[in-house]
Amino acid sequence: MTGSADDLAMRAWRGFLRAHSIVMRALDTELSAERNLGLSSYEVLLVLAWAPGRSLRMSELAGRVLLSRSGTTRLVDGLAARGLVERRRCPSDARSYLAVLTDKGLGRLKEAAPVHLRGVREHFSGRLSRAQLEAIAEAMEAITQGRPLLEVGSRPDGPDARAADGNGPEV
Repeated sequence: MTGSADDLAMRAWRGFLRAHSIVMRALDTELSAERNLGLSSYEVLLVLAWAPGRSLRMSELAGRVLLSRSGTTRLVDGLAARGLVERRRCPSDARSYLAVLTDKGLGRLKEAAPVHLRGVREHFSGRLSRAQLEAIAEAMEAITQGRPLLEVGSRPDGPDARAADGNGPEV
C-alpha cells in the first residue's frame, strides 16, 4: 500500500500513542497486582534513587516525572504515609520541601524492579528485533535531543520548564 508522507506520519503517530497506552497500562497493572506499587509510584521512587542523596526538591521531582506538581504532591504524600518517602524542609530554602527516598522505599523499588523489567521485555522490547529497537531508539533520540522534559501543563518557554538528566542506575 502506498500513501502520502502525511498518511505515514499519522500511522506512525497513532501507532506510537496506542503502543504507549498499551505498554504503560500493562506495566501499571502488573506492578500494582504483584508489588502493590503503581507505575507512577515506581517512577517517583526510581527518580529519587537516581538523585544525589536520594532526594530532590518537590518542584524538581515534579519536573522529572510525568505528573503535575499537585499530582506529584499527592503521590509523594501517599508514599510518605507508607514510609517509602519522607518530606523534609529544604535546608537551603525554608519555603521548599524535599522528597527523600527512605531505605524502605529503596527496598520496595528493588523488589519491584524485576516485575518492571520483565514487563518492559514482555510488552515492549521482546516483541521487537534488534534492528527495530535500534530504529526506535534512534527515532526517539532524534525527537528528544536537546529538548527538556517538561512538567505536565507547563509551556516550553515558561518558568516551569525543567530538564531531566536521565542518568542513573538501571532499576
